[in-house]
Amino acid sequence: MQRFFWLGLGAIALLNLTGCPLRQAVPEPLGSTGHGSSPFVSVGEGNNSTQNFIAKVVSDAGAAVVSIDTLELPSNKQDSFFNPMPEPDAPVRQGQGSGFIFDASGKVMTNAHVVENASIVRVTLPDGREFDGKVLGTDRLTDVAVVEIPAENLPTVPLGNSDNLVPGEWAIAIGNPLGLSNTVTAGIISATGRGSNEIGAADKRVSFIQTDAAINPGNSGGPLLNAAGQVIGVNTAVISQAQGLGFAIPINTAYRIAEQLITTGRAQHLYLGIRMVRLSPELALRIRQERPDWNLKTTQGTLITDVMANSPAAQAGLQAGDWIAKINDVNQPTPQQVQTIVEQTQAGQTITLEVQRGNTSQTFRVQPAPMPENF
Repeated sequence: MQRFFWLGLGAIALLNLTGCPLRQAVPEPLGSTGHGSSPFVSVGEGNNSTQNFIAKVVSDAGAAVVSIDTLELPSNKQDSFFNPMPEPDAPVRQGQGSGFIFDASGKVMTNAHVVENASIVRVTLPDGREFDGKVLGTDRLTDVAVVEIPAENLPTVPLGNSDNLVPGEWAIAIGNPLGLSNTVTAGIISATGRGSNEIGAADKRVSFIQTDAAINPGNSGGPLLNAAGQVIGVNTAVISQAQGLGFAIPINTAYRIAEQLITTGRAQHLYLGIRMVRLSPELALRIRQERPDWNLKTTQGTLITDVMANSPAAQAGLQAGDWIAKINDVNQPTPQQVQTIVEQTQAGQTITLEVQRGNTSQTFRVQPAPMPENF
């Protein structure tokens, strides 16, 4: 079945949500003495230069990785974990996830699905301290949320840069799967720029990081770190049918959304109002048969298949059947690239689209608009 993209409109729920480029060289493995002696090093031997870098990352970052427990109660029930529980027959939904402190004044980043609709949020630090958390905002489209706890001078984990990640770099995940605090798994970045549709999450607007570091239920919201101990992603999803695949929201995206949630309580997403499909030879042949009026000339790239009435795209003059030759400075973009460029556009800015319409090339300037709340 061909997958379609509504720019700004998802259609499939995210399945089984859980859950800066490499800046330093990876140390030689323990035991590399280089003197022909036994490769095995006894506990206490060696020196700091050969310290396991994963252990160092965990030691530095672990104090800022928190456990988040939630309850969803009827509105007339208790509003604190530290008050008596409601009567046994009251409907209660419990949840659990992870998060990390990115601001010493008590700001915790996690996944939206971890705390969304929660009546009570309890945040537990690795040192055993517990706090009632206040949800400052959630964003379903990126699965990012920010929780605030009443504490100061907290340990934090530094944020890295996810824009220049490449496959093969180290990836270290810390979280609380199944309630087991500060569980660590490690692997590599397997891929970047995974489209939401590719992983069965078409209702999200994220280009995911893919990793083979194990991300299990309860890891949701925990950090994905590089070898320098910097957060490069927010762990968010696994595909239950696949083995060894985990996904994370790039930290640059997550932090941009978090700033909006802290400032206004909600995230602003822009949209064009176009439906797109990624062409293949088979699909192009079918389109030529069903829509000969589009006069489709190519078998690859991105084709606009529908334009919403009164949308920014419609007002600019885009039409169904337009083949996108270029968006800004990106030639023959994929639907995911189009969506990413729109998502990264600032309010009031315009996007330049070059399209092929039949035998003619046309250029349009489109100003994305804030997505309607009921979109």
